[in-house]
Amino acid sequence: MTETSPVGPHVSLALLHYPVYDKNRRVVASAVTNLDLHDIARLARTFGLFRYYVVTPIAEQRALAERIRGHWQVGCGANYNPMRREALDLLRVTPRLEDVLTELESDYKRPPKIVVTGAKARANSVSCAGLRRLIEETDQPHLLLFGTGWGLTDEIFELADFVLEPIMGAGDYNHLSVRAAVAIILDRLMGER
Repeated sequence: MTETSPVGPHVSLALLHYPVYDKNRRVVASAVTNLDLHDIARLARTFGLFRYYVVTPIAEQRALAERIRGHWQVGCGANYNPMRREALDLLRVTPRLEDVLTELESDYKRPPKIVVTGAKARANSVSCAGLRRLIEETDQPHLLLFGTGWGLTDEIFELADFVLEPIMGAGDYNHLSVRAAVAIILDRLMGER
C-alpha cells in the first residue's frame, strides 16, 4: 500500500460522458465503460485523490455504473478483491457536472479550481509542472476534468480556471485512451519525484 500524496486530498477527478463531441463534432453523451470505472478508480486511489466522479445524464448508464460499483462494494466482489472495493469507495456517479461542483463546494466550503484536459494544444495552457506547483503550494481544491468520446465541448473549456497542456508523444499521432491520459497526467501531477 502506498502512502497518500500530500496534495491528494485537495484534488478530485471527473470523467465526463456529456457534453462531449463525437467524431463529427456533434455534442453527444458517450457510453460508460466498465474499464473506465475500475481503472480510473484505481488510479485515483493510487495517487491519493479525494474523489472520482463519473458524469452521465443517462439514467440507465448511471444505474449500470452503480451496479458495477455495488458488486465490488458488498458481498462476494468486496470479499474477492478488497483493494478494488477500496478504490471504488472514491467513485461517485452523477448526472451533471453542476452536481459535482456543488458537492465539492459543500465539502471544502469553497469552489474548486476547474482544470480541463484535452488532446489539442490551446492558448494559455498550464504545464503539468506548473499545475503541480500550484496544487502543492495551497490547500485550494482542484477538479480535473477528462472527456470521453472525441473530447470535451468548448462550453466545458469556457468553465476552466486552467487548461492543462496536452500530452505529446514522439510524433504527430495523439489519440490516447482516457485511462492512459489519466495515468500519465496523475503521475506528472502527483507522482513521486
